[in-house]
Amino acid sequence: MTVDTASNSGTDVPTEPVNVGSETELNELVDDSGVVLADFYADWCGPCQMLAPIVDNLAAETDAVVAKIDVDANQQLAKAYGVRGVPTLVLFADGQQVEEIVGVQAEEQLRELIQNYTEE
Repeated sequence: MTVDTASNSGTDVPTEPVNVGSETELNELVDDSGVVLADFYADWCGPCQMLAPIVDNLAAETDAVVAKIDVDANQQLAKAYGVRGVPTLVLFADGQQVEEIVGVQAEEQLRELIQNYTEE
């Protein structure tokens, strides 16, 4: 399987969100990537649907790996991260959780947050 990567970054960052189905998968993604934005969502959630195109843009246009976690299919994983409402975005940098945002946020605000951790 080939991974479509951002051509302008020179790194192996997927340009589309990666669906994560277990805590092991998320841990491996976080361990193997510099910055990961994990989107805990539910298909039935209106705000999650509003956030989806923003998350897609962030995957395509930033140096963060974007992970999508369906809370209905991955209840244990959501519980492990203390997700009480959706959408919840968890940002990881250098293997550590550094931010948690609940609810829909503006794309510019999320982009700035990611840039705080991807630019050195």
